[in-house]
Amino acid sequence: MAQEYVLRPFGAPAQLRIDYQRELNPQQLEAVTSPPGPALVIAGAGSGKTRTLTYRVAFLLEQGVPPDRILLLTFTNKAAREMLQRVESLLGRLPGALWGGTFHAIGHRVLRLHADRLGYEPNFGILDREDARHLLNTCIRDTLSEDERKKFPRAEVLAEIYSLAANLRLSIPDVLDRYFDYFLGLADRITQIQRLYEERKRATRVMDFDDLLVRWLEVLEQQADLRDYWQRRFLFILVDEYQDTNVVQSAIVDLLAARHRNLMVVGDDAQSIYGWRGADARNILEFPNRYPGTRVFKIETNYRSTPEILEVANAVILGNRHQFHKELTAVRPSGPRPAVVACTDASQQAAFVAQRVAELHEAGTPLDRMAVLYRAHHHALELQMELTRRGIPFSITSGVRFLEQAHMKDVNAHLRLVVNPLDSVAFQRVVQMLPGIGAKGAARLWETFRSHLHAASARLEADGAAAGEGSISAALAACTREVGRKTVQAWDDLVALMRQLERPELLRKPAEMIRTVLKAGYEEHLKLNYSNYRSRREDLEQLALYAEGFDDVHEFLAQTALLTNVEAEDDQPGGMEPNRLRLSTVHQAKGLEFDVVFVIMLCEGMFPSARSLEDEEGEEEERRLFYVAVTRARNELYLTFPLLHRARGSQTGPLQEPSRFLREIPPQLVETWELRTPHW
Repeated sequence: MAQEYVLRPFGAPAQLRIDYQRELNPQQLEAVTSPPGPALVIAGAGSGKTRTLTYRVAFLLEQGVPPDRILLLTFTNKAAREMLQRVESLLGRLPGALWGGTFHAIGHRVLRLHADRLGYEPNFGILDREDARHLLNTCIRDTLSEDERKKFPRAEVLAEIYSLAANLRLSIPDVLDRYFDYFLGLADRITQIQRLYEERKRATRVMDFDDLLVRWLEVLEQQADLRDYWQRRFLFILVDEYQDTNVVQSAIVDLLAARHRNLMVVGDDAQSIYGWRGADARNILEFPNRYPGTRVFKIETNYRSTPEILEVANAVILGNRHQFHKELTAVRPSGPRPAVVACTDASQQAAFVAQRVAELHEAGTPLDRMAVLYRAHHHALELQMELTRRGIPFSITSGVRFLEQAHMKDVNAHLRLVVNPLDSVAFQRVVQMLPGIGAKGAARLWETFRSHLHAASARLEADGAAAGEGSISAALAACTREVGRKTVQAWDDLVALMRQLERPELLRKPAEMIRTVLKAGYEEHLKLNYSNYRSRREDLEQLALYAEGFDDVHEFLAQTALLTNVEAEDDQPGGMEPNRLRLSTVHQAKGLEFDVVFVIMLCEGMFPSARSLEDEEGEEEERRLFYVAVTRARNELYLTFPLLHRARGSQTGPLQEPSRFLREIPPQLVETWELRTPHW
């Protein structure tokens, strides 16, 4: 049996002379100065998580731990830069030997040193998303026949399937069963293409983004000498946002920390909201079981929100069985109680938010210090219309406006072509969705279509048809001989679809036109082209619901174009207003804070989403998502829901049940606002 001899780290203690007691609150101080060993820091929202990690690094350096024996892992480049900059400001310099960065960046650094063990050259290439898509396309073309490719998921969707398989360590059939059940019948072919993709990456000495983690883990699991080296190398490991780690990241951390066990993970189980992309909340919840003797530190002092908002946040998360219980406490003075606002429908909800935003802005709150948060982007369609009508500038966190997303523009292009057959942009967008037609082919077909259009209109009018009725489908039919063999069937389907959309009675029902486009093949197009098919399908159903408020397709297109054009003007450099209201999904608002927050569409089936309620795990993640929304607010919080789910301009619609999350808040913690419309 080997005798243990303690070799103390060589290196003069850093002369920082930081007054930790003055710089940190008691909870932060306890975590920062904790002795070696496994530690779990549960850092509540707004509690100074980054400050705690930064001072922990400084404390280790001050104790004489060499910087090259410390590993700091983060999730985003922004977080890595911020943390390292703070360390630099504390030290007056950044120790160059400190290992700090994202999981992928550190994985890349390790793999450059050991590429030969994996059969790669040290100068292996890294595929960006576009390169990976191109390589996948060649694998698809070399594996599938032309007919098979028509009904096969595109490279972008395959990339998402393969990424989930890699990061969750699942087989392709298991990934399909969990996330893409509509492709289960293609499991063998998808697996075959994955093997070819892996072979070609290795043959050309390249890795994709996921390989930076998967191959790093492969080195640690399969190369005993290298595993031993890296376990000895890092005396202390610190992990930020640990609640967001997936299976591969958690395995990497566990292997690296196996020898010294000086592992500090920092996160908040109550903010674990990325299960849909592979994050596993069990990693943080079960950490003390995996690391016996773990010290658990709870940082519950919140510097962001008023006591009234935190009381609601604490009440919100109590409904989750699987959690580390904590009680956020405020250092800020009291403010108004959060308001729960019942609205008649989505239009009244939009009017309330817009009016209240205008009032608060007039009272001195900048627009960019206010945010409207929601579960899905289509929940904010009526609000976008209302804000535009009132001239209140806004921005959307996703970067792509709701009506500017590809699937919205695709469907609208069909309607635009029916309304105006001379709309060349709409025509070319529609035909480029068909197999075998690119930009050049679409331009050529446009000239042919236009030449047939006038003749078709004249012929139909001579036969007694209403002006223009049937002319588009007739002109398209005349173009059939101009398309290639692999496009003929899809072209015939387009002719049939246009024949339906041209019917005069349908022109008075834009909602039915949208649903007709979906049923005629666009839904299948969504499945094959987008990994988030279901959410895009919901977007289009919401657009159809909005369209039900119009009895003329021309007016519907005019209103949507008005919104799009206003947004386009706002996005021009000369027209940019620095002060804008923020519209965002809750997922995209994580990590941000605002003086005033509105959380809208708090109805059963919307927030929480209907799909999430299929099991307890899904419901608990939705409750955590609501908790994240509540804790974004500093001063004021408004929680709103519509009582009716009805189309714009309609007088009726099904009743909606308020979100269970609202019902879980004790009534004494909130104010109930009753909306009243004055009678003149």
